[in-house]
Amino acid sequence: MATCIGMVARVGGVTFNALKPVTCEYARRSSNQISLNRFAHGIRSSLYDHVREGYSDKPDLDMRLVCEETDKVVANVENRKGGLRGVDVREIVSVWQQLQDVRNSISELEQQKKTVSEDVRLLVVSMAPPSHSRQKGREIRGRLNLLYPKESELEAEHYSRALRLPNTTHPDVVRRHAHFNFKPKGHLELGEHLGLIRQRHLAHVSGHRSYYLRGTGARLQTALQNFALDTLQRRGFAPMVVPDMLKGAVFEGCGMQPNAHRSQVYSLDPLHFPDLNLAGTGEVGLAGFFMDHAVNWADLPVRSVCSSTCYRAETDTGRETWGLYRVHQFNKVEMFGVTADETGEESSKLLEEFLSLQKEMFSSLELHYRVLDMPTQELGLPAHRKYDIEAWMPGRNSYGEISSGSNCTDYQSRRLNILYERQDGSLQYAHTVNATACAVPRTIIAILETHQTKEGTVRVPTALQPYLGLEVIEKPTSVPLRYIGPNQPSRPPRPVPKTR
Repeated sequence: MATCIGMVARVGGVTFNALKPVTCEYARRSSNQISLNRFAHGIRSSLYDHVREGYSDKPDLDMRLVCEETDKVVANVENRKGGLRGVDVREIVSVWQQLQDVRNSISELEQQKKTVSEDVRLLVVSMAPPSHSRQKGREIRGRLNLLYPKESELEAEHYSRALRLPNTTHPDVVRRHAHFNFKPKGHLELGEHLGLIRQRHLAHVSGHRSYYLRGTGARLQTALQNFALDTLQRRGFAPMVVPDMLKGAVFEGCGMQPNAHRSQVYSLDPLHFPDLNLAGTGEVGLAGFFMDHAVNWADLPVRSVCSSTCYRAETDTGRETWGLYRVHQFNKVEMFGVTADETGEESSKLLEEFLSLQKEMFSSLELHYRVLDMPTQELGLPAHRKYDIEAWMPGRNSYGEISSGSNCTDYQSRRLNILYERQDGSLQYAHTVNATACAVPRTIIAILETHQTKEGTVRVPTALQPYLGLEVIEKPTSVPLRYIGPNQPSRPPRPVPKTR
């Protein structure tokens, strides 16, 4: 038996037991019997490794739907992005059915073994002569010893395949907001002119896709984070500080593949930091907080928010190579919710609530934006439904994504063992919802490009003025740095050695 540690949270000055520890019971047979040789797609499952090492319960995947409505699942997979195809779904069903056949055989044999053991015990007590029961018992044990490794092997293959299945898909479509027509400068040109952004001459300092925010630019980042956090805390969100480094099992439980080819996830040196990865979103850390715990009924839905540094590999190096739109490191404020699943509508309502808050914040920042109800081809593995919010960025002459929100239903909770306790004391898998409140660099792009003036200054949105202490961002009166490095046509002479 393994028991997780309970936690207590304080919100609005009231202390309550937010999470109840979930007692996890592990398999009756040693995990070292499990073979990983049959992982057909070549990607190990960090989440299943996590289970085998005794850290958590096995993911409870809804295989009834996959087996009974295979054609619908195949159609869903074919319409979604990702490497999984219809033939993979049918192979998943085949492996699951083989596993169930083996488990049924084991269950029958274990029941026979129990009956035979009782017969043998009675023989011993009565001092009766030996019977065929002992021989039958040996035969049953021999068959079980063959089936146990087979079960372990099939279970490992099942999870290595089935954990790649995406969530179901919500049927609704797209909604948009008005287009903003303006032809201004781009944010990088504006940011350099106003002394807010530095991205040039950094390849030898911090590599490509890196940047500095300085002066009012640095204050703008802090202002946006505080604006988003204050807005959400007024609506009952509990603020959290989350780890930036997390185990691969948590990523996989959230629907991300840190070990996949061309993964967006940075993995640390396994010799020094085994199975630790840098989070690309606060969602992973927030989900990890609830892993292997049950939420009290009275506290549902739980709304959490964090401001964290996010790290993304951005392997598609040919896109958006300059500017803040696609960078390796950035700050983001993330919303995360845990709901009940009694009517099936609780998480849908929470996603709409999160979307309403996003629209409220972006309207307060006076941005021109549209809301997209994403089609199946744009849904990642965990999303049942996903909204993207795109702001008009005049310098790019296009809309650009600044936020998203997803209803993951029970996809993450079944993998990460996130439950809630009903009023009668029974446990049920929760639903999870996540949404971006403020991705700082892209919000800065939208603000600079939308609110710039003909004079080259930028008007600060009214809602942000108390946080920034400015109404207008103007060019600084002095230039603090002048580049003197080697990459320039006319380099100034180097200092003359001092004479002593």
